[in-house]
Amino acid sequence: MVETPPNASQPIPRDVMVHGGMISAMKALYPVVAGAWLDLSTGINPVPYPLSALDETANTRLPDEADLAALQRVAAEAYGAANPEFVVAFPGTEILVSLLPRLLAMSGARVAVMSPTYSSHAASWRAAGYEVAEVSSLSALAEHDVAVLCNPNNPNGRVYERSALLDVAARVKLLVVDEAFADLEPHVESMSACLPHPRVLVMRSFGKTYGLAGVRLGFALTSTDRAAWLRGAIGSWAVSGQALAAGLHSLPDATWLHKTRRRLDGEIVRLDTLLAGQGFSLVGGTRLFRLYRHANAWGLWHHLAMQGILTRRFQGQQDWLRFGLPGSEGDWQRLDTALQQP
Repeated sequence: MVETPPNASQPIPRDVMVHGGMISAMKALYPVVAGAWLDLSTGINPVPYPLSALDETANTRLPDEADLAALQRVAAEAYGAANPEFVVAFPGTEILVSLLPRLLAMSGARVAVMSPTYSSHAASWRAAGYEVAEVSSLSALAEHDVAVLCNPNNPNGRVYERSALLDVAARVKLLVVDEAFADLEPHVESMSACLPHPRVLVMRSFGKTYGLAGVRLGFALTSTDRAAWLRGAIGSWAVSGQALAAGLHSLPDATWLHKTRRRLDGEIVRLDTLLAGQGFSLVGGTRLFRLYRHANAWGLWHHLAMQGILTRRFQGQQDWLRFGLPGSEGDWQRLDTALQQP
């Protein structure tokens, strides 16, 4: 298997290496691929929450403050926070990751990010002018003013106990915990239960769990004073009427969440078994993504891309490949067939 793209004059775009879901860039890089791409590069639930038709007023009027307050209430309950005032709704967590270092304005703060992890965290703090250390232990994380980690971690699924994170929070000025993949992992102890801890800020993603990434909805959960300040910083109507309606419909549905966990339990076993048969060894993961090791990971990334299947490769770890879950039986068969081809 060759490791250079067919359009060799065009370098691999940085975003393809940093983020999943860059289908337009992949189409330019692999123009020989005909038909629709199968995107397994993200950790988005491939079976979305079944939203009913939304009232047309979600599009025709400004988002209502009462709906926003109701969304804060259902989010607080869903994420285990004692008070809706701890909750701030954002138009997706990516904008929260990007803006938080600028909004906090902690000039001169020493920032540490637990690594390897979602690269946008370190990049966003650096872009805001901070010096960022990428560390590999909680003890090293706690030696800084601002500590950032993902729980469970992306991409290896590592989970941290709440007691250990509280120890870190006691030693830093601010602990930021990205719990983007925690909804479907009931063994993860959310730091939302610790609020109003004055040194804790939790991020929660909506689109990944509910398969509605295009809705653009996410949350920050933090102390009452910091939450009020963040609401003021992003201004009125930051969250669309459609996003409000989607959150209000789906977040209270514990039955759907339970059934989704059970379905995904079977699907991750199926994916692990399929890839083990092709020489992949499991590094870790969650119910929405799996990280594997293979000596020819980048060659296999290219091999799958040549057949219109996008997985997630890592610049700093050339034997890693991360897979999301196929959504339909046809997608499963497409992946299986592609892996069998020489």
